[in-house]
Formats: sequence, C-alpha cells, structure tokens
Amino acid sequence: MKPLLALAAPALLAAAPAAERSAERELMVLTVANMAETVGVRDVRRLDSEVLAAMRKVPRHLFVPEAERRHAYQNRPLPIGHDQTISQPYIVALMTHLLKVERKHRVLEVGTGSGYQAAILSELAGEVWTIEIVEPLAREAERRLATLGYRNARVRAGDGYAGWPEQAPFDRIIVTAGAPHVPKPLLDQLKPGGRMVIPLAQSEGGEALMLIEKDRSGRIRSRNLLPVRFVPLVRAPR
Repeated sequence: MKPLLALAAPALLAAAPAAERSAERELMVLTVANMAETVGVRDVRRLDSEVLAAMRKVPRHLFVPEAERRHAYQNRPLPIGHDQTISQPYIVALMTHLLKVERKHRVLEVGTGSGYQAAILSELAGEVWTIEIVEPLAREAERRLATLGYRNARVRAGDGYAGWPEQAPFDRIIVTAGAPHVPKPLLDQLKPGGRMVIPLAQSEGGEALMLIEKDRSGRIRSRNLLPVRFVPLVRAPR
C-alpha cells in the first residue's frame, strides 16, 4: 500500500481570498439550490444551509486546470486530467447533504480527484481521510488542500476499495466513483449509525446514487435516489 501523504504546509488562506470570484460562487449556489427545489431528488428539496455555505466559501476554480477555470462555476462536471473529472456542483451538494456531516464526524472519501469534495467536507467535519488511486492527482490534491489551509484533511495515494482500515471506523463514507457493488471493506469500516453515499451500477444498466445506512445493530438499509454518471472506481492491479 502506498504511503500516507502528510500535510505539512501551513495554512495559506491568503492564496485564495474568500472574495475572489465570490459573485460567481453565489450564482452557482443559487443555481444548485434552485435545482434541488425544482428538479432534484423528490425528498431532498431544501439543501442544508451549512453545505451551501461551504460551497460559497471553497474556491472551485482552484480545483480545476487553468484551461477550465472560466467554466469553474457552471453546473457541470469538468476534466481534471488523467481521465478523471470534478463532479458538477449540484451532485457535490446533494451527496454532501445526504451524508449529514457534523463537526464531530470522521469522514472517509474514496476518490479524491482534485480535492474539491474533500475541501467541502473539511468545512463541515472534524477529520477527513481521502484516498486517490491516481498518484499524481493525490499529490496535487494534497498540496492544494494544504495551501488552502485544510489541515483536517489527510490524503493517501492508493486503492480506495480497501478503505483506510488503520483509521477506521468512520462516521461517514462517500465514494465519488461508480462502483459495481458496495465494497465490503467500506461497509465494515462504517460505524453503526453511519451513512455512506455511493454511485452503483444497476442491473438494468447505468448507475444510481445510493444512500447506505447502517443502524445501531449493524443492519444495512439502502435507498436508490437518482440516476447518475461517474467515472469508474478503479482497482489497483493484483
């Protein structure tokens, strides 16, 4: 297993002042909130205000390549290199809302990508542990999160299917790549009373965003929320 990428850099929030492109972020948030109320998941019409506040704060344009920055606040996915994408803002907001993250929570993310989802989670959770199988992306995300001052986020380059057993259990788990099934290691690492949000392949084709809940006795309940399309969850060669 590849080593933990330690975050050693100090907080340098001045590198991305909160006011930079704030009007565009506000419009993005209004678009996302309106989408949730009108055409989103039927029983998730009002997104959590703290999730929307985090999206107002995190500079999405710094999580995409220079060539894509003019599109950063449009409600669509964008390429980030290595055949990977950053999810559209509505999906980021919806998945984060469904997790119901609290400041006391320890959150595992599988699929760091550019680090944007990890930054949103870091605004809400106590600790974020995020895994990315594409090592160059993991290293770039690690540097980016450190530069922006997200000292409660830790990045690992490795196979997210196995989770992060030495840091388990987790209160919340989010998977940002399409999986053929729910990885058993992730279920095992989810605390009783915990929640997982994951895109899963469907037998009839396509993918669906699933909410997985583990009750206090360890029983699993799942709910199919809406059709989605994600890059595939990649496994390390065996």
